[in-house]
Amino acid sequence: MKKIILITMLYVSAIGISQEKKISKTGKITFEASVPSFEEVLATNTNVTFVLDMATGEIASLALMKGFRFKVALMEEHFNENYIESDQYPKAIFKGKIQDFALNSLTTDPQDFTIKGKLELHGKVKDITAKSRISMSGSGISIVSNFDVNASNFNIVIPSVVKNKVSNKINVQIVAILK
Repeated sequence: MKKIILITMLYVSAIGISQEKKISKTGKITFEASVPSFEEVLATNTNVTFVLDMATGEIASLALMKGFRFKVALMEEHFNENYIESDQYPKAIFKGKIQDFALNSLTTDPQDFTIKGKLELHGKVKDITAKSRISMSGSGISIVSNFDVNASNFNIVIPSVVKNKVSNKINVQIVAILK
């Protein structure tokens, strides 16, 4: 009898704890550093992890830099070896908070929120503020965000030979469904 009560209590506790955080391991980050009239500089990573604390609105994400895919294999190679130095700086980490987040206010219609936090990339940490659209869906909580970062703020050097073909201002787009 004691074993049944103990197992039941552990099961109920596990369910309660799992409800507090929503997770996605298939979030998508796309970045673009294109310059008009030159070849598109665009990459996507579809294996980004996101964790959302439902009680506090705290959010974190982790992206492995070698997970970004480009249309042109040579761009991917240059990105990993020359720009982001993926062997030395293998991941990007974001930790922040969704401002004025309240789970009970989410609906199927996307609502505007501001996410503030710190992005660690290429060995540097910078404050980030991103406008986001968040909604409830049948499959979880949907987060869509779009913001800009400057490569120079993270000590990412764009060689002079391609400086006019690659933008210092990088547009970052995020799409995730947390379950």
